[in-house]
Amino acid sequence: MAKRRIPIEDGRAAILAVEGGSSARPELATAVRYLLEELAERAPGNSVEVRVPPFGATQCVPGPRHTRGTPPNVIETDPATWIALATGDLAWEEALAAARVSASGSRANLDGLLPLLRRRD
Repeated sequence: MAKRRIPIEDGRAAILAVEGGSSARPELATAVRYLLEELAERAPGNSVEVRVPPFGATQCVPGPRHTRGTPPNVIETDPATWIALATGDLAWEEALAAARVSASGSRANLDGLLPLLRRRD
């Protein structure tokens, strides 16, 4: 199981701030990292690497583990797209179709794992 580095309260506060229009780098970084930690907790494993440069990356999804070089299953996106995917503002298939996500490898798919959080209406 992934070890949380960001307290839940801090992560959720950062997400709310970003969704409210904040573009402050510390809030954006905290929101991205918190959501990566949430993904790793909900889908523990080492077969897929999710990268959100410049703020972070995590390994998740059960399956074969890679040990050297570039992982065979990589997903990469920008911070705004990651937050939209993780909070349900953007669907996985929409992000792929719009080329907002790069996914390589047979296991590089987060459909069914997202969203991690939903906005409270």
